[in-house]
Amino acid sequence: MNDYPQPPFAEQQQSMPGRTDAMKPRPDHGETSYKGSGKLAGMKAVITGADSGIGRAVAIAYAREGADVLVSYLSEDDDAAETGRLIEQAGRKVVLVSGDIQNASHCRAIIDRAVQELGGIDILVNNAAHQATFDDIGDIPDAEWELCIRVNIHA
Repeated sequence: MNDYPQPPFAEQQQSMPGRTDAMKPRPDHGETSYKGSGKLAGMKAVITGADSGIGRAVAIAYAREGADVLVSYLSEDDDAAETGRLIEQAGRKVVLVSGDIQNASHCRAIIDRAVQELGGIDILVNNAAHQATFDDIGDIPDAEWELCIRVNIHA
């Protein structure tokens, strides 16, 4: 038996990007369960979309394994601050960078900040993604398709 919430869960809708604090039940990113063992000691990681979801879980795990972490996120300042707090609790340095990774100059700025503030990059996790659902592939508007390609592939 575990202490995790069990389905079925109530249907939830949030506009994109969503917020972790608005989710019921709140997701488990390993905040209390994951214990590191120093496998990434002294390394520096850049993680896109690290404010919540899989990105937050990776950021927590990497910090607890000994890595300093740059958290790249779109605009979810509260979620990013919470991720940053968890990284700092692990005794690691955190750099929070908000902005749109569709913009190539912003992607360059992320790398520049990692080099300047972390001293380099050992690990890059391209986690940020965009997804919208449609009943049929033919229903996807061109602008939605292009957004998905820019965020999920080009960035």
